[in-house]
Amino acid sequence: MTSIATAVPPHRFQQEQIMDFLAGTTLGRSVTGAAMLQQIQSNAGVDARHFARPLEELRELTDFSDANRVWLETALEIGEKVVTEALEQAGLRPDGVDAVISTTVTGMAVPSLEARLAHRMGMRPDVRRIPLFGNGCAGGAAGLARLREYLLGHPDHAAVLLSVELCSLAYQMQDTSMANIVAGSLFGDGAAAVVGMGAKRAQGLPGPELVDSLSYLVPGTEDVLGWDIGSHGLRILLAPEVPDLTAEHLPKAVHELLGRHGLTPDEIATWIVHAGGPKVMTAFEESMGLPPPALDATRTSLAAKGNLSSSAVLHVLHEAMRTPPPTGAPGLISAMGPGFAIELVLTRW
Repeated sequence: MTSIATAVPPHRFQQEQIMDFLAGTTLGRSVTGAAMLQQIQSNAGVDARHFARPLEELRELTDFSDANRVWLETALEIGEKVVTEALEQAGLRPDGVDAVISTTVTGMAVPSLEARLAHRMGMRPDVRRIPLFGNGCAGGAAGLARLREYLLGHPDHAAVLLSVELCSLAYQMQDTSMANIVAGSLFGDGAAAVVGMGAKRAQGLPGPELVDSLSYLVPGTEDVLGWDIGSHGLRILLAPEVPDLTAEHLPKAVHELLGRHGLTPDEIATWIVHAGGPKVMTAFEESMGLPPPALDATRTSLAAKGNLSSSAVLHVLHEAMRTPPPTGAPGLISAMGPGFAIELVLTRW
């Protein structure tokens, strides 16, 4: 990875403002919602979040078509911003990009985001496109894995990974389920772009090497995490078993990946973990036997921005790249999403 850029929309709200706003919606006026909003707010580990639109405008977006239109407009704007910044950091022009990968789960567009941005930003007509949809919170790590695989096969190429997630525009204010109440306390909006170079072009350039990756899909868990998609739009599925699934299956996946390279968890210098929520992070730490400071960067990101779905782990990665560990130190990128899926990427700084 040669460079990375991140961004959040300009509308920033304290957690108390957001929860007060939700208390005035159908969700907050329900018996379940009213009883749980305060408790969940205090346990979410979130101080503030950024949204694509002011809160009152979000209240008016009750139609999926309108919400998705706003999603596309905003996604293209913030997506172009982070890709432009990442390319400038890498000293690369848009027409020097050989492949572009996009990952998102909070809106839908055909042509997809990277196709629209390719024209808009002046990328070549023969740029290879890899749109990803459905990875959810695991999309940032999965996108890095696909970036690595592409560059392994094209060592003289440059490629871009773009993640845009505008969770506020997918939120269902009429949904009084516990899953939706939890989502309302956690998810925020953000974007990230990563520029990677193949081995022939990367020599002498700064940034961590993407060494290896692993995808782990747990059978029989399709309804644990994801969307219920219908005329109502994107209604969240978020089962309480997620922390338990993390504790049960994450160590097996991590040890399998590290074992390929003769590594143990004690040798990992940086743990770059998706900010999924306090219970998931605790399950991660305890199942891996990590000391409390190991996920400090993840908790800081969650507090400042909330859970940014696929963009979250890339925001944590961005912070890690500001103060990298010694050259040669191994790092592990981890995110979990619908499937139930675990996505891991091993890095060397």
